[in-house]
Amino acid sequence: MTPRFDAFGLVVSDMAASVAFYRRLGFVFPDGADAHPHAEAELPGGLRLLLDTEESVRAFHPGFVPPAGSRHSLALRCDDPAEVDLVYGELTGAGYHGELKPWDAFWGQRYAVVHDPDGNGVDLFAALPGAAE
Repeated sequence: MTPRFDAFGLVVSDMAASVAFYRRLGFVFPDGADAHPHAEAELPGGLRLLLDTEESVRAFHPGFVPPAGSRHSLALRCDDPAEVDLVYGELTGAGYHGELKPWDAFWGQRYAVVHDPDGNGVDLFAALPGAAE
């Protein structure tokens, strides 16, 4: 038997705020997901994004302490460089923290980073014209 990658999980402090943030990015959560301690959004290719509240995790792991700082990020491919700018502007305009403004990275992508409500990085990127993907 070989384990296979099935889901990416995040522990969140405020389920409603996190569901609202990820819905803005196109993730589809069931109606009412923001009122539950666990929520899932199916992703293309059969993967899932799992959100669990801190309280939910403490129910089975009483010593759980949320990590300080972000140690990972979700990377979202945009259709083109203009979409990177648009999505970044929409999110920061809605009050989310912009960690890195859109820029043309030396590796051939338009690239930006915004934080979700818990400070997790969400990378936005698109290939620059003429750059190999």
